[in-house]
Amino acid sequence: MKREPIYIRIYHFYLEGFRGMKLGKTLWLIILVKLFIMFFILKLFFFPNYLGRFDGDSAKGEHVSGELINRAITP
Repeated sequence: MKREPIYIRIYHFYLEGFRGMKLGKTLWLIILVKLFIMFFILKLFFFPNYLGRFDGDSAKGEHVSGELINRAITP
């Protein structure tokens, strides 16, 4: 009998594991909701896009290097 490739066996292993979960599905839902809040909602409010006002990559690079130099000089 020919064995399935390893990636197929791993897929079936996890598929059967998730089918048998009861509490685990709820915990995974909580984890996914928390990740959504952290990466999408908080990013919108606390991490604005400062480099969006610059046109090219060179302008963005010069702005970042200037900011790093200014912050290194200023105590």
